[in-house]
Amino acid sequence: MADTSFRIVFALFPGMTQLDFTGPYQFLTRLPDSETIVASTKGGDIASDGLVFAGTKRLADVDRCDLICVPGGLAATQAALDPAFIDEIRRLGLGARYITSVCTGSLILGAAGLLVGRRAACHWAWRSLLPLFGAIIDEGRVVRDGPVITGGGVTAGIDFALTVLAEIAGPEVAQTIQLGLEYAPEPPFDAGRPDTAPPAILDHYHRIMAGSRSCREAEAREAARRLLVESAPR
Repeated sequence: MADTSFRIVFALFPGMTQLDFTGPYQFLTRLPDSETIVASTKGGDIASDGLVFAGTKRLADVDRCDLICVPGGLAATQAALDPAFIDEIRRLGLGARYITSVCTGSLILGAAGLLVGRRAACHWAWRSLLPLFGAIIDEGRVVRDGPVITGGGVTAGIDFALTVLAEIAGPEVAQTIQLGLEYAPEPPFDAGRPDTAPPAILDHYHRIMAGSRSCREAEAREAARRLLVESAPR
């Protein structure tokens, strides 16, 4: 009997932000008539920024998917320089109905050449890197452009997942899942975006991230250079 279930693939890499993955995973695995595959370049265990995910499949062994989702993290620009990983993201993405990401996972989609001319979201601190890959910055929390659906930073992955659920199964299914998981955020502080955070908090965050900025920008520029070389007429 032919497999008619909706196939979701989460493509993991070492050093990813675990909530970029586990947030949408918690919601998307409740999609009716679907299967979820968690995969990585080599398969096996993948260490995130605090948790280890065991028993992932090899991306090369996944023949197709209806939706591919790539998380982000501080190691996203390193993953964008892994040719084996990027080749698999490109292969699966080109055959998918939905090409998706959370946080800086959009930089990985960009490195795979999947965002050229597309609007995309990213964590606010790193979205300035999107144009390196021919993408158009969109400051939205969840951004849809054709088959590409991208979520902003980390916690936006849950809003992203609900958007995807409504797209695939309808608003009633999405809202039922939201109710079951009691997703009704009421944060104690209005500091989740740079335009609402107190100036001192924003300045403090910039100081924390200053040490990694030059390295990440250099990695992103190298990934963009490789994409340009690969895309050049031969």
